[in-house]
Amino acid sequence: MKKKLLVLSLCMLLMSAVFVGCGSNNNEVVVNDVSTQNANNTVTETTETEATEVAVDTNVEVEKNNVFASPEWVKNVIDGNEEASSDYVIIEASWGEANINETYKATHIPGAVHMNTDEIEEPMYWNIRTGEEITAVMAKYGITKDTTVIVYGGDSGAARVAFVCLWAGVENVKLLDGGLNAWLAAEYPTEEGIVEPTATTEAFGLEIPAHPEYVLAMPEDAQAAMDTNENFKLVSIRSLEEFKGEISGYSYIERAGEPAGAVWGQDEFTYLNEDGTFVDIETAESILNEQGITKDNDIAFYCGTGWRATIPFLIAYENGWENIQLFDGGWFVWQMDENNPVQYLSPEEAAEQ
Repeated sequence: MKKKLLVLSLCMLLMSAVFVGCGSNNNEVVVNDVSTQNANNTVTETTETEATEVAVDTNVEVEKNNVFASPEWVKNVIDGNEEASSDYVIIEASWGEANINETYKATHIPGAVHMNTDEIEEPMYWNIRTGEEITAVMAKYGITKDTTVIVYGGDSGAARVAFVCLWAGVENVKLLDGGLNAWLAAEYPTEEGIVEPTATTEAFGLEIPAHPEYVLAMPEDAQAAMDTNENFKLVSIRSLEEFKGEISGYSYIERAGEPAGAVWGQDEFTYLNEDGTFVDIETAESILNEQGITKDNDIAFYCGTGWRATIPFLIAYENGWENIQLFDGGWFVWQMDENNPVQYLSPEEAAEQ
């Protein structure tokens, strides 16, 4: 089985209920088949669903450096009321091909294409693929550096894809705040079926990655940062049980523990409000401050394989934190080498190191 289906069943259950959800639209009524097209995608084999007509404020502004976007803003983009309307792609990001993704096929935002997270991750370490490979992925989905990319999904795979787009050099990346549940709560229309991406032959516009500094790829990179930089914090975004070494967190990872020297930034759910939207920067700062982590530190967030850790990265990025990275290899790659030092500490003990 693929790795993202093997994460703890409890995590997946919570993700479905809390993160962005995959519920059906209680107001939907299936009408005639339609063929809808936005700036970059064509829809095939789709049926559109009606939703209660809702007045939309067409004066919703979202700056490029703002990652989290409201359903209202996304609706305005689709309706042609935003500058981004001229060149945008909406991505539903999750593991697996579109034809086996029953949630996506049943209900998605109009025009949204499905992206299999395998397309952005290599299969040995589940790290981000090479710049050349990601360049091909961007072209396949009609994305250049000037395309507005709007991402949503049922778990932190959506944040992972948004992060990769920023790393690649896309200048305007948005993560739908609250995900599909927020879209449905706003009573905006959805559609069924599969939307095929429209590729572009236009050059991306930058050499990918445009921001290699966002990533520490391998354990030796993280270890070097800990050895040479007293201001560096390696911050785990994993459950308390994982951090203390009581469980590995993954059925395909036998070893439990954390890289020696890591501190706990709490798990991904701590960065979500009850409605599945992301917490504000003040809340995120208070979470991190509990373990002595501040904006002034040089920070590398990590988790098991690089999904969960992108959530606090994106919150910090949106709010102008400059010294932040993703340790992409995470615990999965760290534990492969028995020579890499491992700790089994409480968060309090780790913070006192």
